[in-house]
Amino acid sequence: MNYFTNIILTMEQNPWFFYLCITTVGLMVGSFLNVVIYRLPIMMERNFEEEYQDYFHPEAEHPKKEKFNLMVPASHCPKCNHKISAWENIPILSYLILRGKCHKCGLPISIRYPIVEAFTAIMTFVAAYHFGPSVAALGAVLLTWCLIAISGIDFDKMLIPDEIVLPLIWIGILFNIAGTYTDLESSVIGAVTGYMILWCFYWGFKLCTGKEGMGYGDFKLTACFGAWLGYKMLGIVIIGSALLGAIIGFITMAIVNKGRSKPIPFGPYIAIAGFIGMLYGKTINELYIQLIIYLNN
Repeated sequence: MNYFTNIILTMEQNPWFFYLCITTVGLMVGSFLNVVIYRLPIMMERNFEEEYQDYFHPEAEHPKKEKFNLMVPASHCPKCNHKISAWENIPILSYLILRGKCHKCGLPISIRYPIVEAFTAIMTFVAAYHFGPSVAALGAVLLTWCLIAISGIDFDKMLIPDEIVLPLIWIGILFNIAGTYTDLESSVIGAVTGYMILWCFYWGFKLCTGKEGMGYGDFKLTACFGAWLGYKMLGIVIIGSALLGAIIGFITMAIVNKGRSKPIPFGPYIAIAGFIGMLYGKTINELYIQLIIYLNN
């Protein structure tokens, strides 16, 4: 316990050392998040297929598939199966050294890999700098990493995985037992309210139009922000994500010329609005209250 306390004191006395360390870790985590974004949906699909077969066809013999998880198989080139060595896996730097191509066959490497790594490092620094060397900063950084993974998966697969979002709800409540971001009562009410608001909207929209306006993962992600930030921040999350979705969706349709019925992932907009709420939610709410008072006078 004393050792942990000494680390906290050292970080508080040398904040820029803390920011440097946490940003460096964020850069490495960004490399891992690329793996999570690509592999977790495949793992979920395989698990679903196995559970389906075991439940409905328990008597049948199922072919054994090769082991596939976040660690196995090792990272490799999809074209030539060249195993990625340690020096080829250094975040951002390896991409620059290799000039964006496989070392063996020359197949182009997706630019998304260094972008996710750099973005994760930047957002890690932003979250840590906002809260300063503290437990709140560590929690905010953890939430930020998970939001990047959730957004990437939802963008690719229109899916928000329970494997990430459900633990986040409970982690947020645990952080707020000590009042890290809000009080415990506000956290619990926020988790319930965040889920139920979008759940009611979903069913109201479906009953009126016969269409699904969003997925259940969106309810859970909003509940997650309710658990972390409290029910008072839900207005920023819900209204902010709706505005972002409308603006970006309109721009995307205008540029790409996609049909209006084309579904778009809503999770990234919730994540962006929630991240803004985490950093500046109290300021935004105060400005809103001041504006209401001013207009009423």
